[in-house]
Amino acid sequence: MDMEWKATIMDEAQLQRCVARIAHEIVERNQGTGDICLLGIKRRGIPLAERIAEKILQFEGVRVPVGHIDIALYRDDLTELSALPDASDCVIPCVVRDTTFILVDDVLYTGRTARAAIDAVMHFGRPKAIQLAVLIDRGHRELPIRPDFVGKNIPTAKSEVVCVRLHPVDEENSVELFLR
Repeated sequence: MDMEWKATIMDEAQLQRCVARIAHEIVERNQGTGDICLLGIKRRGIPLAERIAEKILQFEGVRVPVGHIDIALYRDDLTELSALPDASDCVIPCVVRDTTFILVDDVLYTGRTARAAIDAVMHFGRPKAIQLAVLIDRGHRELPIRPDFVGKNIPTAKSEVVCVRLHPVDEENSVELFLR
C-alpha cells in the first residue's frame, strides 16, 4: 500500500524529550519506583519501555524492571489475523500481585491493543494496578481506554497513519504522519 508523507511529528530530539517527560510523570504519579514494572507491548513498545527505564535510572538512580508482552493470543480480532497464531511471548520479571504495571506502547488508536495487553497481564495474576503509557495518542477510540501518560496527542483522520520508528526495530528514531 502506497502512502503519501504528510508531516514529521517528532524528530529524535523531540522523541527523547517526550520519553524523559513520561519517565518523570511515571515516577511522580507512583510516588517513586518501589513497586512499578514497565511492560513493553511487542514491537515498538519494547524499545520505548527500555528508554523510559533508562531515563528513570538517570533521574532516580534506580533500575526499574522491564518486561514485555506479545498480545497475539489476546486480540479480539485473532481469527481475522491468522488461523494459528504464534505462542504468546511474555516476560514478566516480577511478582504480579504486588506490582503496578505500566504498559508501554507507541501509538494508542482504537484501544484494542491496550485491552489485549491488560488481558495478557491478568492471565498471570491480579496486579496492584495497571497503567498505560503511550508515545502518541491519535484518538478514534472504540473501547473505553484512556492513557495515564501521553507523549503527544495528535488528532488524526482515520485515513491517516502515524508511523513511529525506533531503534533497534527501525533504522531511525522519528514519528511521521502519512495519508493512506
